[in-house]
Amino acid sequence: MNAFDTGLFGQKGGYAVRILDLSGGNGADPVETIRGFQTLEHANAFARRYVRDSLERCRSRGMAPADVVTAWFAFGEDAEVVGGAEQAWRSAAELKDFAARPPGDAEERNWRALDPRRDEDEAEEEE
Repeated sequence: MNAFDTGLFGQKGGYAVRILDLSGGNGADPVETIRGFQTLEHANAFARRYVRDSLERCRSRGMAPADVVTAWFAFGEDAEVVGGAEQAWRSAAELKDFAARPPGDAEERNWRALDPRRDEDEAEEEE
């Protein structure tokens, strides 16, 4: 934990995002839990992009939006922000819009750029 992490601008200890396999391969357990999001905004943005990317991987050319959602629920992955209470982003809020409107640019799907594990990897490389 960071010595400067007082919780003043976020939750003390940060936030986490759970990745859930909607195909049921992992039961109700998350596939993984990603920790290290210092702000709720960071966790929300990561979860939103992660779900957007998962939904797009389930989309085939010419699919109707309802079929995209059905495919996502069968084969996709959901992202759940832990510790954000009512302010946490939820896929249900935007899922239909995502299905109806493919992303305008690749950045809408780029969850890797927001992954806090990336910062850890870069810190290890510098040592």
